Amino acid sequence: MTTDQQSTVERSDSREPATVTHEQRRGAIGTRVAYSLTALRSANTVWILTALIAIIIMFSLVRPDSFASPANARNIALDAASLLILACGQTFVMITAGIDLSVGSVLIFASVVSAKVMLAMGGSNAGLSAIIAGFIVAVAGGLVWGLVNGAIISFGKVPPLIATLGTLGMALGCAQLLTNGVDVREVPTVLNDTLGNGTVAGIPWIVIVAAVVVTIAGLVLSYTRFGRYTFAIGSNIEASRRSGIDVRAHLLKVYALTGALGGLAGFLNVARFATTTIAGHTTDNLNAIAGVVIGGTSPFGGVGTIVGTVIGVFIPAVLQNGFVVSGVQPFWQTVAVGVVLIVAVYFDIKRRARTSK
Repeated sequence: MTTDQQSTVERSDSREPATVTHEQRRGAIGTRVAYSLTALRSANTVWILTALIAIIIMFSLVRPDSFASPANARNIALDAASLLILACGQTFVMITAGIDLSVGSVLIFASVVSAKVMLAMGGSNAGLSAIIAGFIVAVAGGLVWGLVNGAIISFGKVPPLIATLGTLGMALGCAQLLTNGVDVREVPTVLNDTLGNGTVAGIPWIVIVAAVVVTIAGLVLSYTRFGRYTFAIGSNIEASRRSGIDVRAHLLKVYALTGALGGLAGFLNVARFATTTIAGHTTDNLNAIAGVVIGGTSPFGGVGTIVGTVIGVFIPAVLQNGFVVSGVQPFWQTVAVGVVLIVAVYFDIKRRARTSK
């Protein structure tokens, strides 16, 4: 083969994606769908969905008049919305075999700095410019804490448990220093009336925002290079490094994403309650982690789906609501979630033992 012929072949190879047939594209899509279905089955998603449906049926039979109503379903969705956003970021982190204990404190910090900015720009009478500024500050504040976590873990080689436990206290302490422990209550009225309590076709805006975040997170995790790298690092970090993945940079991005989502959740929290509710999120990190693990994401990394996380988050949300509606002390919700969490991890350990044989 002459040099000209060889260069022609190379140019032809470089244009290969343009000559892919319709059948090949359809086959590639089918392969991705099959892979996604396999991932759902491996993450015990079907089992978790069955458990959620059983819980809903149980409470519907006990209190059909109050639990099984559109208004109550709306309340459950609202209660789960912010937690869903936190759990999406936590899913990426846990798939890399990490953990982020600081998300609840990051939510509080983001809500505080956002409310402070909007207060300085007019408080309850502030307009759209203040709301936009509050949104940007909230997401940026969460992003900064995520970058801090990522840098400590990926470059400082500090275990994720210790690193995020430290930033948990730091973010919460900074929020309390900014407010002296007192909630900021002068939030723009228009923000509370629209995003906080407004609806579209009966669906709250906050639920719509959470659904959009969940959808994007699911697509990113399943169909992008970022998602593939996340699974690869969680499955075998050394093999990922040797295959050319910049592990430190990717972990930095994953924790930054989680922090930014925590900032978004903080802004939605301010919009809904028209206050920072500093003392109301002490267990958000544990609830997010529990929802992710219950949803089938392995705490050892390499396995997980956003669909499973959604189902896992709704289990404690439905339990809490069902206990309140049924007149049972809501503290039983914590007990029930703890039991389900332990069972979920137990089954994950058994699954890993079977696949390693």
